[in-house]
This record gives sequence, structure tokens and C-alpha cells, in this order.
Amino acid sequence: MIDSIEPSDTTKSMKIPRWKKLLSHLVPLTLEETGSEYNPELTVTLDRGRLQLLSGDAIYSWDDLYKNFLVAFDQLKMDERAIEEVLILGLGLGSVPYMLEKVFQQKYRYTAVEWDETVAELAAKYTLSRLSSPMDIVTADAEMFVSITEQTFDLIVADIFEDDLTPPQFETAEFLLSCEQLLRPGGLLLFNRLHGGSPAVKIVTERFFEVKFKAAFPDAWAIDTGGNWILCHQKKSVVVA
Repeated sequence: MIDSIEPSDTTKSMKIPRWKKLLSHLVPLTLEETGSEYNPELTVTLDRGRLQLLSGDAIYSWDDLYKNFLVAFDQLKMDERAIEEVLILGLGLGSVPYMLEKVFQQKYRYTAVEWDETVAELAAKYTLSRLSSPMDIVTADAEMFVSITEQTFDLIVADIFEDDLTPPQFETAEFLLSCEQLLRPGGLLLFNRLHGGSPAVKIVTERFFEVKFKAAFPDAWAIDTGGNWILCHQKKSVVVA
């Protein structure tokens, strides 16, 4: 099932008092606790002045302190890239569009696919209402969405986790090649993977990169963000003879 949510359909931007922002630099403040069928424990906190979304012990978003993409976007020099349309697979609280607009001063048009309607509503309530970039939120399975959409994109960000694991259906060659088909010439695919913690986690991510990601995209490279790897693929540009 595929539904759309407009950020304006939900509660307007939350006005957080300045004293709470200052206090959150000393101790995290819980703003909302909820849950859903897919994420039984969802908590929105204010931590170091930034909004954070937790699912159990996993951090799904943290404004511009969501370090993985902050490092990757800086290395990729987003201001030098010709990007108009962006697809986000796994929205969380909306850290990716928040960083691109507020930190890197880039205004794109977004399509965000989020499986959990409760998470999508939290993103619209707490983060997306603070942004001016146009945004369509689609509540759908990302695997299904990439297989049926006819849209194309300059940037695709895959940030899909269940707790701290990437579900296996998003590790297949079919899914990766479906993403490739949605990229415009010169478009960029970024795939977030956990690479910290136990040695076993590092082995799994490195094996996925070498065996599956590079099999689909031989020219792929990885950005080590100090805890995660952002796997990167850039589609070849059309060469006019």
C-alpha cells in the first residue's frame, strides 16, 4: 500500500522554548514517547539543542548531529553537484533534508519513502515543518516503491534500518539495480551501513560492499564516517558524440 502525507497535514512546527534548548546541553529532554506496529518504542528527545529520534537503543535521526551523512555530504561537495530531485528511502525524523538545507544551504525537491506512518508523522511535525524545501512523504515499502515508480532522481539516499540492521530485501542485487534505474545520468546513490561496534558488524558490511554492492557497481566507493560506511555509486553521464 502506498499513501502520501503532506507536512502541512500534521501539527505545525513545534516551538521549543529557548530554556529547554539550553537545558538539553546538560541533559537530554524527552519531548514525546509513542510507538507503532513496526517500532514499538519511539522517542523524540531534545539533545544538545537538536531533535533526536530513538527507536529502542537505535538513533534514527539527530538533526545536523546525524554524523554519518554530515561527513559524507561534506566530502561529496554537495554545493558543486547539479541536483534537483532527491529520493530518500527511510526518512526517520528528516535529518537528511534538514542538513542539506540548513547546513549545506541546498534546496532540493524531495520524495521521502517511509514504511512507518507514525515515523513519517513525527518527521512532518518536528522537522519538515521547519524547512522550505518542497517535500512529498510517501508511506510505503521502499522495495515496492523503487520497483514501480516512474520518477527519476539526481540523488538517492538509502537509510533503511530495523533497529541497527539493514533488512535483507534491501541488500539484493535486484533492489540495488532498481535504484540504479531511477538515477538520472550523473546521479548519485548513497547507501548507509553500520560499520561500528563489534567486529562481526564490520565484517558483514565489508562483505556486502565487496560482494554485492561492487558487483552491481564496480566503480563504487565507501566513505568511512567513524561508525558507519556510506556506500557510494555515481551513474555515468551521457556522453554526446
